Amino acid sequence: MQKVFLLSFGMFALGLDAYVIAGLLPLMEADFQLGTSQMGQAVSVFTLCYALAAPIFATLLAGKPVRRTLLIALAVFTVANAVTAAASSFTLLLLSRAIAGIGAGLYSPLAAAAAASLVSPEKRGRALGTTLGGMSMGTVIGVPVGLLIAEQAGWRGTLWVITALGAVAIVSILLRFPDFPVSAPPNLRQRLIMMANRRVAATVGITFLTSVASLGLYTYVSSILLDLAGIHTITAYLWVWGIGGVAGSFFIGSLIDRTKQPAILMAGILAIMAIAMFSLPFSLHYAVLGFIPFFLWGVTGWASQAPQQHTLLQLQPQQGPAAVALNSSANYLGSSVGASLGGAVLLIGFSPSHLPYLAGGLAAAALIGQGLLLAWSKAGKEQAAEYH
Repeated sequence: MQKVFLLSFGMFALGLDAYVIAGLLPLMEADFQLGTSQMGQAVSVFTLCYALAAPIFATLLAGKPVRRTLLIALAVFTVANAVTAAASSFTLLLLSRAIAGIGAGLYSPLAAAAAASLVSPEKRGRALGTTLGGMSMGTVIGVPVGLLIAEQAGWRGTLWVITALGAVAIVSILLRFPDFPVSAPPNLRQRLIMMANRRVAATVGITFLTSVASLGLYTYVSSILLDLAGIHTITAYLWVWGIGGVAGSFFIGSLIDRTKQPAILMAGILAIMAIAMFSLPFSLHYAVLGFIPFFLWGVTGWASQAPQQHTLLQLQPQQGPAAVALNSSANYLGSSVGASLGGAVLLIGFSPSHLPYLAGGLAAAALIGQGLLLAWSKAGKEQAAEYH
């Protein structure tokens, strides 16, 4: 498992980079003298390239030695973050964020595949959990620490820390990680073929909507807190959100195993998410109560992936890895679209205080879609029972 921890460290750097930028946006806006809607695209371009990099490069790098590919991915990620930290123009910043997203999108699925290949079949679940747990720890621990660094050294200081973490990950893998071929993640063509299944397409569509609502809203959390309640220091709120995310990630698996009803659990998750988002503007004015929607939002946002993955595995038992990867791409694509839509909404004149209501509406729309999908599935089972 020691080698799996090396992969997890790289995922920690990825998780920190993916989520800390939302908290740094006010400092970046002041530095580049741009509005929130424009600066939010720094998040959008990273997650878009993250979503698209894995399927595209999976085809190009199929069968290549894993250590070399991991090192290339981390090198791209690390150099791009260094360019971001030193960027003197908004154009250069966007370009470097896009390249960092490509490196992250290549590293993440390959690290998961490598972790599964390093251990025996009975330990694969633990290995994958450890690898992906690095990303959640990058959110829960890394983001608040990154914001504290930014308070002392500016947003560029935080990006230099991420660059240093990437460099440490490169050296660790170079010195301690074996070189062996692994099965490539599914390519773009394989993922598109799966979308021909209408239930797969509907499930992935709900994942996409959920991510647009949850991660899109997260992008503008600094502006929302400032606009709604004049809150300048957001570290505590992001910490609560991250703790909720770890709780959701930890407990959702046992709930799925116990109930055997991932689709119904997903409906419950979406209902709670919508309530949390709609209540956020009101609760912020009541001290401790203001943290509750953030905790529930974190719980549901991070817990939403596992039920969808289980549903897709039930629908496509012969294409399990491809199904999970497809869901992951939809998640990050939704994050990119959510950040872009949030920026567009602000650009046309809405204030940040409107964003929780819009995100709550999207979560409610996803809930309606999930309800229709449940009804469709039930009708299909009844028809099958009558046929037999």
